[in-house]
Amino acid sequence: MSSRLWPVLSITVLLLGWEALVRFAQIPAYTLPAPSLVAQTLWQNFPSLAASWWFTLKITFVALALACAGGVVIASVFALSRRMEAAFFPLAVLLQVTPIVAIAPLILIYVQSTTAALLLCAWIVAFFPILSNTVLGLRAADPNLRDLFQLYGATRAQRLRLLLMPSALPYFLAGLKISGGLSLIGAVTAEMVAGAAGRETGLASRILEASFRTETPKMFAALALLVVTGVLIFWSFNALSRRLLGRWHPSERV
Repeated sequence: MSSRLWPVLSITVLLLGWEALVRFAQIPAYTLPAPSLVAQTLWQNFPSLAASWWFTLKITFVALALACAGGVVIASVFALSRRMEAAFFPLAVLLQVTPIVAIAPLILIYVQSTTAALLLCAWIVAFFPILSNTVLGLRAADPNLRDLFQLYGATRAQRLRLLLMPSALPYFLAGLKISGGLSLIGAVTAEMVAGAAGRETGLASRILEASFRTETPKMFAALALLVVTGVLIFWSFNALSRRLLGRWHPSERV
């Protein structure tokens, strides 16, 4: 059996076992809905959930794009200046170790736009893996190649562009896989804390609304969309990593 079929088989067995448990134990839908009921609820409510899904996707990918841009630029500065790294890297660590649930209420107070506040929360969560992995990759360049570039009188910009960035690419992509899921988690967590309602809100708001009304199948339907989104984000970046690294880097060779 192909290795790609094993995840499909395991998920299928899990869903069938879940369906059988609910049916034979006669568990009420408000306690644990069957997968078939979750799928039916998702189909019936998809127009309203799709708008919220799109809002969550926008927050997630804009925050991820900003995290990538900021993380790469700051990591490049750190790689070229040890003093800058020593001065400012601890601040990035502080952002990473502070729980987003704890600082999200403060961000919502200081930032007037709820959308901007959600974006900032998602960015904070996604930023550090990009920064730390890229810094590590920039530091991992072959010392012999560093000496060769120095021997030929390469400038800092030339060393960064021709040596350090290609060396950091596998590390950056590894951080991207992590930050992709974290940006989604950050967006959802921030919206949960905000308790936002209305049309311009994400799937977290749909989950909160459904919980207040004890609409458990709708909660599971929105949660299923979030899970599928997270899996697709990871698989997309994993495919990108294979595309960029498969021909030359050992980590992607079969």
